[in-house]
Amino acid sequence: MTTSWPEGSYGTLASYAADPARTRGRLYPEEESIHRSPFQRDRDRIIHSSAFRRLKHKTQVFLEHEGDYFRTRLTHSIEVAQVARTLAGSFGLNQELAEAVALAHDLGHTPFGHTGEDALDALMKPYGGFDHNAQAIKIVTSLERHYADFDGLNLTWETLEGIAKHNGPVPAPVAFALADYDARHPLDLHTYASAEAQAAALADDIAYNHHDLHDGLRAELFSTDELAELPILQDCFAEVDRKYPGLNYYRRRHEALRRFFGVLVEDVIHVTRTNLAELQPQTADDVRHAGRAMVRFSDGLWADLKVIRGFLFTRMYRAPGVVMMRQEATKVIETLFPLFMEQPDELPRQWRADVEKARDQQALARIVSDYIAGMTDRFAIETYARLVDEDMTDRTRALRIL
Repeated sequence: MTTSWPEGSYGTLASYAADPARTRGRLYPEEESIHRSPFQRDRDRIIHSSAFRRLKHKTQVFLEHEGDYFRTRLTHSIEVAQVARTLAGSFGLNQELAEAVALAHDLGHTPFGHTGEDALDALMKPYGGFDHNAQAIKIVTSLERHYADFDGLNLTWETLEGIAKHNGPVPAPVAFALADYDARHPLDLHTYASAEAQAAALADDIAYNHHDLHDGLRAELFSTDELAELPILQDCFAEVDRKYPGLNYYRRRHEALRRFFGVLVEDVIHVTRTNLAELQPQTADDVRHAGRAMVRFSDGLWADLKVIRGFLFTRMYRAPGVVMMRQEATKVIETLFPLFMEQPDELPRQWRADVEKARDQQALARIVSDYIAGMTDRFAIETYARLVDEDMTDRTRALRIL
């Protein structure tokens, strides 16, 4: 038995939270469940999607085969969702909406992380470019094809809005994949997103600033002593040393990074509560039309994070081993794209119906781009090895950051 989600049954939410009883709905109307709110259903559909499962084998910084302990896009997304729920709960927001946006925010990433995105964007420049946020929208509105009544996951307007603009209003020109859906189901791209989506965006910043330091240490790209000289972390290590003198190096750095994580979360909570108190929003739309982000870091902490990001860029993202792997990854994308453009019959059978409908090279390029963007690291390497260079798999597995 299904019915509409009863108003007021969700629990205590702030007046400016996204109320599931007042959702703007789905592109294709559906009867709602009596057991789950619309945003809970969105979250569950994202978790059960093929694209979400593929994140297990997509690069965060290191290729997925380089170590069992390094983050992948999947583990990163889970960490982001955990922080998003914490932040949303602190502000009286809808935790399920924040979680849904967090879990979906990286669905559009290519294999090989930002390296793959840069390569695919360059190849797609003549055809409208490539943007991973826009690709996430395309995945959840079109490319996931499991349901009988519609393509995509048919998520609520609020979840789609959060995926599209969790980082703020979308400036022109809007990426074609997002513009195409927005023309059918306008997402108000010129405004800020809900407070829940803003919480997901800051959760992303908190998660990667924390875990990239952790992964860099594990890969021995920099030392604990070097980390202890960075802003914020100086105080974290000093506190650990005062409380636990003589603690072994592994526990010491873990305790310091745990405190660093806490500093970031507490800063966002303090600043956001101050912003909300100043604005005094009465509705979710008041947050959207505030003209500035409500959920944010303090200026001082943001300046410190820029120093830390500069350190990571030099010592981790541009480490010799990482650069070598970037070169191999770029070669894979730059080779597979023209190969599939010239030989679209090499695409899997389920893609050929789309190829037959392609009216021109632009349409074909977008199909090829969708296919490559959906690949995992290992599948992209194996496809390259099968079609181009059978030694690629062994060569990339021989490469290590260390």
